[in-house]
Amino acid sequence: MNTSTHPYPLMSLKSRALRFLSHREYSRAELAQKLKPFETEAGEIARLLDELQAKDFVNEARHAQSLVNRRSEKLGMGRLKMEMRAKGVPEEFALQALKALETTEFERAQGLWQKKFGVLGEDAKAQARQSRFLISRGFSMDTVRAVFKSAAQAAEDASAHASASMDATPGLD
Repeated sequence: MNTSTHPYPLMSLKSRALRFLSHREYSRAELAQKLKPFETEAGEIARLLDELQAKDFVNEARHAQSLVNRRSEKLGMGRLKMEMRAKGVPEEFALQALKALETTEFERAQGLWQKKFGVLGEDAKAQARQSRFLISRGFSMDTVRAVFKSAAQAAEDASAHASASMDATPGLD
């Protein structure tokens, strides 16, 4: 590695780690990956991460919760679980952080769908597009069906309410 072209070429490994951690939470695996290009001797990163973990600068449970808090508004549990796995979050901490989201999965999917589309697709092609959008965000097919059922029910209720108010309006004789 050519350190002369890298920003902060003379920073120690610990300084780099603390700089990364000052911006957001990192998992142990993710931080090790970011520090790898700067390792000068074998085992240096592992020792540093052990020290940072002992001082609670690196905390897997806190990182998992932080990730969930940052991303849950736009993503379903499936996608969040996949992202945590990719970032090296241990399964036990990922499941613990995701447990709280189980009860809000439908509301989050509905809110995202409402913001993006607002009305149920008129034909099968439009509904398939809406469905793919939610599935790509990590929501289950059962959740997507529930969102569509809720939207259809709301549209039906609005239509019935509109026709009922039209019937109640006195005529202009």
